[in-house]
Amino acid sequence: MFTLTAQTKIHSDLDSRPVERAIRRFYRDLGMTMAGETEPGSSDSIRISRDDSLNEEAYIIEVKDRRMDIRVADELGCIYALNYISREYLGIQPLWFWNDQMFEKREARSIDETTICSSAAAYRFRGWFVNDEVLLHAWTLEGSKEKPWEMVMETLLRLGGNLVIPGTDHNAKIYSDLAADMGLWITHHHAEPLGAEMFLRAYPDLNPSYAEHPDLFRQLWEEGVLRQRNKKVVWNIGFRGQGDRPFWLDDERYATDRSRGELIGSIMEEQRLIVQKHVDHPVFCTNLYGEMVELYQQGHLRIADDTIKIWGDNGYGKMVARRQHGVNARPVALPAEDRQGEAHGVYYHASFYDLQAASHMTMLPNSLAMVRDELVNARQRGVREFIIVNCSNVKPHVYTLQAIAELWSQGDVDTASYPERYVNDYFAGENGGIAELFDAYASCAPRYGDHPDEGCGDQFYNYTTRQLLSQWLRSDTQSAVEGMRWACPEQGFAEQVSWYARICEQALEQYGEALSRTHQVRQEVSNQRLLDESIGLQYRMYYEFAQGGSAFCRAFERYCENNYMAAFYELGKSKEAYEAADQAMRDREHGHWQGFYYNDCLTDVKQTAYWLGILMGVVRNVGEGPHFFRWQREVLYAPEDRNVILITNFENHLTNEELYEAMKAKGEG
Repeated sequence: MFTLTAQTKIHSDLDSRPVERAIRRFYRDLGMTMAGETEPGSSDSIRISRDDSLNEEAYIIEVKDRRMDIRVADELGCIYALNYISREYLGIQPLWFWNDQMFEKREARSIDETTICSSAAAYRFRGWFVNDEVLLHAWTLEGSKEKPWEMVMETLLRLGGNLVIPGTDHNAKIYSDLAADMGLWITHHHAEPLGAEMFLRAYPDLNPSYAEHPDLFRQLWEEGVLRQRNKKVVWNIGFRGQGDRPFWLDDERYATDRSRGELIGSIMEEQRLIVQKHVDHPVFCTNLYGEMVELYQQGHLRIADDTIKIWGDNGYGKMVARRQHGVNARPVALPAEDRQGEAHGVYYHASFYDLQAASHMTMLPNSLAMVRDELVNARQRGVREFIIVNCSNVKPHVYTLQAIAELWSQGDVDTASYPERYVNDYFAGENGGIAELFDAYASCAPRYGDHPDEGCGDQFYNYTTRQLLSQWLRSDTQSAVEGMRWACPEQGFAEQVSWYARICEQALEQYGEALSRTHQVRQEVSNQRLLDESIGLQYRMYYEFAQGGSAFCRAFERYCENNYMAAFYELGKSKEAYEAADQAMRDREHGHWQGFYYNDCLTDVKQTAYWLGILMGVVRNVGEGPHFFRWQREVLYAPEDRNVILITNFENHLTNEELYEAMKAKGEG
């Protein structure tokens, strides 16, 4: 029998920064879960040694005669072995940090004689793309800008991941060394081949055309390779434009699919040669994303057989090509039958940002069963080598991320049992209806389209409101908003408002019921804070979004009736609802989470409220400008005094916010 205590020491034959970090994390895990009163020398030691007979990332843990011997193939094998001990014997779950897991310290943990052999993961490369990471970017932890990223990568390792794109643009370079120090493989954003500097950043005064400046592009690619050649890298090759868009939108030389595919293919071969010049046995990948899918499937783009071809979902979890503005052709984004023997991977979104309807601050509004079916089907179609998941800012998406991690480790996930297993992990075995709240989440989301993956995410209620609001501010309330035609084919502005109102009313009913169930469950559980910060927060946000969208639509109806005062009041209610959604996030900040939601600048709920306030002023101007005293008299003065105007007003003019509060207090609008 082996005894773990706060005094347990590790002796390792492996000497590297990733192993050193892993051992330090394990000592921290002991400190979180073990009481510190144990006498020195009363606990047993762990010994780690390399075993070259094991496959990569593998480990064997043997407990016998008060010894724990860990034999590992490499750094990742060591990391996974220590993570296994932390989870199995110390009770530290992979998402312990993000879910504020609570630990009850004990004096010692006894482990019977056993032999534990690791299992190979279902995918060779599996990891996260820390993308649209605006919350992480602005948040500091323990006074450090790097610490949040360390916790992201620690969690990825605890979930069995081995690969990361460590941020977008600047962040990918800033945190590349940290990722390598933690033992992770690194790969690149599809718009940043080889992790090289963007052309326009290096040469802001030049036209970013490969035809005009091939040597400058080659120089940037080679500099990128030299910067990373001593790291474990899956080299992403390809060629897109400078703003994550097709290069031919800015270069009219490439007017045909054939010319576009030929250029991309030739560039990819050049990039391969640059890497091979500096790196032994490199691994290559390329993203078949957006327009690349069609070029490849039509035979215009040729890719080397040993390059991992990464197929992307549409941002909503369906393995079809993503919508391009108003075009939603949805061709299947999976290998053809005669290509399934080649190396394939998948880029999958637990979070997405598209300025339309995606879920960035909240979970994917589509079911885990759909996620599982899409990924298992992709695996059956030959996608078995590589999986990378857009994890965004991690915390809002942990429920989905852990489910996908089960699948990347085992090849499948039991979504029927997952909600209860997840709740048991993080709510100390206490269920009380919490699992049902998680399980019902996707069914609450209205659909903006006919397909099952077209659920309304948090961006839908913010970007739709802002699209309509912006056109209203331009005094164009006749023609349809062009930016909404991707979902709403109606030909007039009023018809689009009515379409949006129907969705918001459905959402209001469904999320209202979910929020009511959440309040009931809350009374029965002890870990109310975690409930409030996870599924409870997301239901609250969607309820407020639906309130805000509904009130906005009513405001326009009143406006069309020339009832400007009522329109102003409904806009105030809309603004108040969006402010409540923003405040719900900020209310969940405590301890080390202080400031976590501060930089919500993509969905940007507070921005929606801000512009609703401006529209309130415009409507007030139409209704009672330029002197702005009549509504004030209507709200504040006695009926017999309202229309006797010997002096226009006896007090300072109310601001829009003050007038709305007075109307609300009086119950008028």
